[in-house]
Amino acid sequence: MADKRLLVIGAGPGGYAAAFYAADRGIDVTLVNDDKSMGGVCLQRGCIPSKTLLHIARLVNETKEAREWGLVFGDPKIDVDRLRQWKNEVIGKMSQGLAQLCKQRGVKYVPGRAVFESPKRVKVGEESIEFEHAILATGSRPIVPGDFAIDSPRLLDSTSALEVEDIPGRLLIVGGGYIGLEMGTVYAALGSKVTVVEMTDGLLPGVDRDLVRVLQAKLRKDFEAIHLGTRLEALQEVKEGLKVSFKGESESREEMFDKILISIGRQPNTENLGLEKTRIELDKRGFVKVDKSGRTMEQTIFAIGDVIGGAMLAHKASYEGKRVVETILGESQDLLDPVIPAVVFTDPEIAWCGLTEEQAKAEGREVEVCKFPWGASGRATTLGRNDGQTKLILEPKTGKILGIGLVGTNAGELISEGVLAIQLGATAEDLAHSIHPHPTLSETLMEAAEIFLGAPTHIFKKKR
Repeated sequence: MADKRLLVIGAGPGGYAAAFYAADRGIDVTLVNDDKSMGGVCLQRGCIPSKTLLHIARLVNETKEAREWGLVFGDPKIDVDRLRQWKNEVIGKMSQGLAQLCKQRGVKYVPGRAVFESPKRVKVGEESIEFEHAILATGSRPIVPGDFAIDSPRLLDSTSALEVEDIPGRLLIVGGGYIGLEMGTVYAALGSKVTVVEMTDGLLPGVDRDLVRVLQAKLRKDFEAIHLGTRLEALQEVKEGLKVSFKGESESREEMFDKILISIGRQPNTENLGLEKTRIELDKRGFVKVDKSGRTMEQTIFAIGDVIGGAMLAHKASYEGKRVVETILGESQDLLDPVIPAVVFTDPEIAWCGLTEEQAKAEGREVEVCKFPWGASGRATTLGRNDGQTKLILEPKTGKILGIGLVGTNAGELISEGVLAIQLGATAEDLAHSIHPHPTLSETLMEAAEIFLGAPTHIFKKKR
């Protein structure tokens, strides 16, 4: 097996997972990384720093909520420098751990940018590296429209927003997707007055509306304003800050903000890689075209993660990386057909997997929907957070679980049970008859399944 030479380009969660797994399977692996540290966007400029800050935001909010329970704290004194230092310490600790794991596995780590010279060779600086197979895992970066790409420290993207240089008095977030809403949650908790503008008629386009409604109701209390069906028309930096013009369906307005976060999506990192020296093809948006096994048009080269599009999620990239390694080893895999969970780490969190109600309607599929309100959950009530909901999408005749959606505190920690249920083909009866500990939020999954069976314990359902 040692005669197989694998080159992995990119050390994010897809790249390093593939490299480590390949090394564990006996392959000779070289990992090239065009970044100062391992971990990619997820660890350095995304998942981990944002969740570190979101934990702090949740703690701040809980001290305010505790007043209703008879526990009164003073207003928090926020040390921005120490907060930033703590975030960086978390990143540094995890980066060091990855470097150690890389060394322990005997993976050759080469810092620098890999540029293809041929379908079997890349150049990194002055060094040429030959390989039998390669995995392209170069990730993505934030999109900033050219019309608004002014050179100003007041204009933020998802990377610079995570630096938390200061706490702006008024912060505008352009884009109501998960990144913008997560960062809005952070800055609102730290003291900023946050406004969101979203060009569609709802936050989190594409996400189940039942789940989004719960979150949107909470954010309307936490944020200064949410403008839906609204576009950012103009942006100008003046002495007082950033002057912007909005245009909605019924009115236009001008406002002043201290900082603006542009969060309207991400684009793949496929430029300046020498792809023209290979047969790799890109689609109209610049994503690498792959088949179901992750193989590009160049038979020796695979691609995974953000660079191939689809759900831009770290755990999806990690899964794809490992399955590609198995394909290289000759082990047949259905790479791109897993049950992929998604989590929006706002407050409350939203999590889902499998089929959504909207997808079922679009496909003309008959489904049964069972919703369990967290107002009937003992655990949610003890937490003072019974604004959540658990939702099951089921096959009417068999009760087979096709999709699960959750909104509420810690929803992201609950969704894995849904993934397992769908992956194993479980039914509502399987879920309802699996004993869940009381009182926990996980019981809401069991009780939602009981609704399908017609005998939920903690809500009353009239007989059909």
